[in-house]
Amino acid sequence: MNEKLKKLKDIVYEINDINKAIAVLGWDQETYMPKDGIAGRAEQISTLSQISHKKATSQILGDLIKSLKVELSELDQDFDDARLIKVLDRNYQKQIKVPIEFVAEFAKASSLGQQAWAEARTKSDFLIFAPHLKKIVELRKQYADFFAPYDHIYDPMLDDFEQGLKTSDVKAILDKLRSVQVNLVQKIKSKPEIDNSFFKLKFDNKKQWDFGVDVITKFGYDWDRGRQDKSEHPFTTDFGVNDVRITTRIDEYYLPSGLFGSMHEAGHGMYEQGIAQKLARTPLCAGASCAVHESQSRLWENIVGRSLPFWEYYYPILQKKFPSNLSDISLGCFYKAVNKVIPSMIRVEADEATYNLHIMLRTEIEIGLLDGSINVDDLPTVWNSKMMEYLGLNPKNDSEGVLQDIHWSMGYIGYFSTYTLGNLISAQIWEKINEDIPELNNNIKNGDFTELLTWLKENIHKHGAKFEPQELVEKVTGSKITPEPYLRYLTEKYSKIYDL
Repeated sequence: MNEKLKKLKDIVYEINDINKAIAVLGWDQETYMPKDGIAGRAEQISTLSQISHKKATSQILGDLIKSLKVELSELDQDFDDARLIKVLDRNYQKQIKVPIEFVAEFAKASSLGQQAWAEARTKSDFLIFAPHLKKIVELRKQYADFFAPYDHIYDPMLDDFEQGLKTSDVKAILDKLRSVQVNLVQKIKSKPEIDNSFFKLKFDNKKQWDFGVDVITKFGYDWDRGRQDKSEHPFTTDFGVNDVRITTRIDEYYLPSGLFGSMHEAGHGMYEQGIAQKLARTPLCAGASCAVHESQSRLWENIVGRSLPFWEYYYPILQKKFPSNLSDISLGCFYKAVNKVIPSMIRVEADEATYNLHIMLRTEIEIGLLDGSINVDDLPTVWNSKMMEYLGLNPKNDSEGVLQDIHWSMGYIGYFSTYTLGNLISAQIWEKINEDIPELNNNIKNGDFTELLTWLKENIHKHGAKFEPQELVEKVTGSKITPEPYLRYLTEKYSKIYDL
């Protein structure tokens, strides 16, 4: 190996190891850490974040990247090393603009913010979280200034989660989706309401957990390289390609919560587990983007997990596990129930037809927080107003409303729009998969997901972050990200369910 390349990779491996140690601390904070450990944990994460940032912005790394860009320029640019240099160069140019003092302050603020959010959510009191969110919003504004000039103050945050995406792009996509989805929901409202009241009976926690584990094991989640725990807000994290962890939350009186949460996070987890081992400990050992990552979780949760073929296989098994609740409920009624369209308070439990309306609400609020048109103190009122505007609902408390999601406490302002993009990509990929695997529905009906996961590994997972998101989607499907397949999917599916 080129001596310069070896030296560069040694530095990259060190940075990766530090970042994975930070991830371990973050996972523990959300799962098993005692409540009073937060102050010490915030300091630990802050210290490690500073060390990582120093290494990632060092002059020696910058010089190696600059030199290797020239030396490797004649290589096929699809080679792993050429792609690694390209990604490293982009990351380096961004990171050197961010002062290390800011990195330390932001790491501490987000750690404290997460703990405050958890307490505020438990007590349904936004005032507990408000001062922390003010700090985080102010820090994100400072962060944006490091990348001025920009078209919109929101752009630098978007670019962190979805490379090349602009605020204007997000608004255009949401505008295109809004009219079609609102129209679909209005048509559905005119139809008889589907009964899903049986979901709200008591379902034993342990049996729910075991059923979810069985499902994601069948999907292909590798338990030798992963585990599942409980957390306030389901998430996926990885400490390396061979240690990918997911969490879920079980609601004893709402069956879909834990099951679809597990399927969703398993989609993320299998993506990480499917990345080529040769990319380990480098920036290429990650998803192509948040939207591509979300496409995998939404594909398994919704396109597979809410499909009729899936329940043709799994519903008899579920009935045997909960006979007193489900023995009198037919497959057809159950299938319609898991796809019932009804505006709901909770984003992660929203149906496919209304889900993007939740994203529109959050994205508009994020943009407003940054451009100054929305104040943190006014958030509960703004949130409730937008919930009424988009979904016709009025949250009864802060936990059901403005405190619903963990993202802002983590500093993840700019993230929410990637959920909608993930929906679009999932449907786009699904059309291509069906072309390549004509027997796919029969496979799913028989509880066989092997060929599906193999296709995803070969076409999406193994590449990690080697290709840019638009590049990868076009490579796989023949076109860049487009909403048409998703709108076709929604319209066809719900036209059949509701006889539109």
